[in-house]
Order: sequence, then C-alpha cells, then structure tokens
Amino acid sequence: MTAVTAETHAAIREVWRFEAPKLIATLTRLVRDVGIAEELAQDALVAALESWPETGIPVKPAAWLVTTAKRRALNVLGHNKIADRKHEQLAQEHEVPDLATELEARLDDDVGDDLLRLMFISCHPVLSSEARAALTLRLLGGLTTEEIARAFLAPEPTIAQRIVRAKRTLADAKIPFEVPRGADRAERLASVLEVIYLIFNEGYAASAGDDAVRPALCDDALRLGRVLAGLAPDEPEVHGLVALMELHASRAGARRGPSGEHVLLLEQDRRRWDIGMIRRGLDALAKADGLGGAGTYVLQAKISACHARATTAAETDWAEIAAIYAQLVALTRSPVVELNRAMAVAMADGPAAGLAILDAIAGEPSLATYPWLPSARADLLAKLGRNAEAKAEYERAAELTRNTRDRALLLERAALLA
Repeated sequence: MTAVTAETHAAIREVWRFEAPKLIATLTRLVRDVGIAEELAQDALVAALESWPETGIPVKPAAWLVTTAKRRALNVLGHNKIADRKHEQLAQEHEVPDLATELEARLDDDVGDDLLRLMFISCHPVLSSEARAALTLRLLGGLTTEEIARAFLAPEPTIAQRIVRAKRTLADAKIPFEVPRGADRAERLASVLEVIYLIFNEGYAASAGDDAVRPALCDDALRLGRVLAGLAPDEPEVHGLVALMELHASRAGARRGPSGEHVLLLEQDRRRWDIGMIRRGLDALAKADGLGGAGTYVLQAKISACHARATTAAETDWAEIAAIYAQLVALTRSPVVELNRAMAVAMADGPAAGLAILDAIAGEPSLATYPWLPSARADLLAKLGRNAEAKAEYERAAELTRNTRDRALLLERAALLA
C-alpha cells in the first residue's frame, strides 16, 4: 500500500466515523431493521474503500455513501422476501405501483429525526445496559467491534455476540423506528441518557485494567451528548448531562500527576483545567436552568459547577454542594449519592459529621463491594487521627478495586499511615 493510499484509507475511516450514524439512521427508516441497515451501510463503506483510493474522496462524501447504499437497498429489497412483503404492503396501503419509486422518495425525505430515532432504538430498555452501550457505540459512535471490546476490556467475540443479539432482539420485538411520545418518551430518554453517561463514566474513571482514564470513550460520550442536545433542544436533562460531562472532562488534564498517579480534586492544579470546556458546561447548565431543569443530571452538573467556579479549593462552597446532594438523595435514594453527600458534609461541618452518615449506610448490600466506601471512611478516619482504622479501610478498598492504578494509590495511602 502506498503512502497516498494509506492516507486515503485513514481519511475514509474518518469520514465513516462521522457519517455512518446518519447513513444507518436513514437506511433504518427505509428498511425498518437496524441490522439490515448497518449491513447496507457497511457495503457502502466497502465500496468507498475500493473506489476512493483511485478516484479520490468526493466533494460530498456523505451524499456518495447515501447514493451507493440506496442502490444496494433497492437491489436487496427488490430481490428478497422483505421486498415482497414491503411491495405488497406499499401496493395495498399507498397504491404505489413501483417499489423503486417509493423507496427513492422515502430515502430522499428530509432525514429529520432519524438520528434521534436511532438513539432511541439502540438504547431501548428491552436490551441490557451492556448491550445498549455496545450497540450505541457501534451505530452512533462509529466504533468497530474491536475498539468497543478494547474500551470495555472485554473479549472481542463477547462484544460481537452482544451486538448481534441486540440487533436480533430489536428485530424480533418489532421495535418501531420512531421517537416515542408522552410517558414513553420520558422513560426512553432516561435510557438514552443512562447509556451515554455509562460510556462517559467508563472513560472517565475506568472500572478495571491498567489505565485510569480512557479519553476516547469520554470523547465519544460527549459527541453523542452534543448531538442529542441538538436533536432534543427542549429537554433540560439532556443539557444537564452535557453540562455534567463537559465540566467533569474539563478537569481531565489535572487528574493525573507526572507518573500517572491520581491527583485528588482538591489538590489539582486548577490552571490545568480546560476553560473552554468549563464555559461550554456552564452554558449547557444555563440552558437546562432556563428550561426549569431539576433532574438528576442537572443537579449533578450544579455540583460540578460549584467546583468549576471556585478559583481555589478553599473557595469551594461545600454547604451548597451538600444541599444539592440532599436534593439528589431525595430523588434517587441512592447509597452512592448518600456517600458523596457525606463527604460534602464532612467538608462543610467536619469529618465526624460525614463519618456518621457513612456509618449509617455501611450495611447497604449495594455497597458491599464498592471500594469507595471504605476509601471514604479511611479519609475521614485519618482526619480524625484514627490511623489504624484508616489504614485497614484503605487496604480493604484496595482489595475491592479492579483498577491497577487505583489499587496502588490506596495501598500507598495505607503505607503512609503505618
């Protein structure tokens, strides 16, 4: 392969990464099957890989891909059982004599909410959260199966099987390709936001492996969130999630020291925070506020905004943060949120006050293997001078975590207390 061809192939992959979601969404509207739509889109990519190194990348690559996929769709739908069923249905319902003419018209429609529809179908609650995340990254993130497997530290065959099963489940359940309305919309939107935030969190605080952060996953989640905000501009929780991710991601450059060690929020060099991302995050939060947002993502974003607005750690308004966490606890009834509230209370009212809250949730079954409960207790015990207890808690937290770097940090803290 020549250098020019290699560069062309790289450019094609980049075009594909950004255009594939729109192409798959448009084709899904046509064939009503996300699996077949992805196959048709992949056929268009193969054609581009064969043609563009010789002819050069078209001025309008997206249009070229759509046209190529359209021809393939007409061919497939004209020569298989799906075409027979659709032809009969179209003839009966619309009295259209020519299938090709009808398909051409449908493909040439304004894509409108196609991407939003694709988000809703790929994040459908009929799928497991793992399947929703994998399918969303595949269809809307433009990632390959290998990239998804690497991101989640899972075997590639496992991810491939997960995606295949997800598409089969959607087809078997005959999930409509539409934007849900009313109560269904709120439920499904919550699922979409959950998946995007799951992807972001796995990138921002890797749950396992040697890497503490996987920036590519954070970038993918942010891109999906921004697209969703453009497609659903009147949903405050969408803007709240975008604000939360922007504000969290703004601190990424300060979260690790020279050797890759974890740097706590209050010890970070705030000059390394990304001002542009902070501004975007605060703008998104203002939009959410303007829409009357008071959901979980908006409240979490408000907490992050408290940190972002403080030029030094000492200026942080911990009383405000503790109050917002109290609202979050009332909404979620989550022991993890209560843990975070405890740490905010400790900062506002002293470590003993925070420790009392932690002790009250220590028996929660959902926190039995959660490493940050003993870690939080260790922090507060150390501040109270109870070093032996703190050391034991750091060691227990280290045993529970699956992240190599986090384990090393926890053991280092335990050693300092010895």
